[in-house]
Amino acid sequence: MKAAIVRERGHAPEYGDFPDPVAGPGEVLVRVEAVPVNPLTISRAAGVHYSADVPPPFVPGVDGVGRTPEGRRGYFDFPRPPFGAMAELAPVTVDRLVELPDGVDARAFAAAALPGRSCWIPLTRRARVSPGDGVLIHGATGAAGTIAVQVARHLGAGRVVATGRNPVELERLRAIGATDLVRNDADPERFRAEIRSVAAEAKVSIVLDYLWGPTSETLIAALGGPGGPRGTGRIRYIEIGSIAGPSISLPSAPLRSSGVEILGHGIGSSTPEEERAAFREFLDAFASSRFRLDTEVHPLSEITALWGRTGGAHRLVFAVP
Repeated sequence: MKAAIVRERGHAPEYGDFPDPVAGPGEVLVRVEAVPVNPLTISRAAGVHYSADVPPPFVPGVDGVGRTPEGRRGYFDFPRPPFGAMAELAPVTVDRLVELPDGVDARAFAAAALPGRSCWIPLTRRARVSPGDGVLIHGATGAAGTIAVQVARHLGAGRVVATGRNPVELERLRAIGATDLVRNDADPERFRAEIRSVAAEAKVSIVLDYLWGPTSETLIAALGGPGGPRGTGRIRYIEIGSIAGPSISLPSAPLRSSGVEILGHGIGSSTPEEERAAFREFLDAFASSRFRLDTEVHPLSEITALWGRTGGAHRLVFAVP
C-alpha cells in the first residue's frame, strides 16, 4: 500500500510503499480518506513524545477518517504499530472507531478532532465549566486553542480570555468567542499585571495551558502572590501542551497564596471509557455547532514537502490516496 514512512527519526516522512496490514482479532481494516498532521503526530514521529516507542521504519499519524470494508464512515485513532493513519489502510480495534453522522465533513472533522479532544475532557470532566465561569486559554492562537475558545463558549463560559504572541491572530479570536485578549510576548511584568487584572475581572476559574515554559511561570505567578486576584476561589489550571518548553520553575508561594490547582491532560490521564464518552459528546457538539477551523488539504504524496509547514491556526489534512 502507499503510505508516509518514517525511516529515520528527525527526518520528514517519505511517500512510498509499505507492507499491507492484516486485521488481527478484534480489528478492522480502515480504508483511510483523510488524515491530519498535528503536534502529537509530529512529536511521536520525532521520538520526543513520551508515548513514542516504535522504532523506524513505521507509518506516522495518530488519527483520521476512513471507511470500513462494509462502507461505514468513521473516525479512528491509534492504529496498531508500526502502522499509522498516514496510509491507504490502517488496522484499528473496533472500540477505537466511531461512526460519523451524515452531514459531517470528513476532512473538517479530521482536522478538528484532536484539538477538540484536547479541551473537551478538561472542560467537562477535569474542571467542569459551569455557566458564567471565566476560562483562560494560554496559547489560544493555534489550532487547538482556536477550537478551545469555541468549546468554552459552547459550554457556557461567560468570559473567555485568550493569550497569544501574534496580535493579528489574537484579534481573529474575537469573532469566535474570545472576550478578552492578552499578548504574552510582552515584558513578563507587564504580562503578569495584565493577567492579574483580567483574571480578577473575568472571574477566571479555569486555565487551559497549551504552551508551558517561561510564560506559564509568569501566568501562574500572576494568579497568586502579592497583588494576585485573591478571592476568586478555585482555579483549575490544566496543562495540555508544552510547545514553549518541557518544564517550568514552580515556587511554592503562588500555590499557597491562591486557589490554583495544577492538573494535566494527555494520553494516559483518562480512562478509555471516559475518553470514548467525551469524544462522542464532542462529535455531537461539532455536528450541531459547526466549530470553525481553517483546513488546508493536500494529497498524501506531498507529505515530505509539506511536513515542515504544520502549526499555526490552521490544520493541514492529507487526502488518501
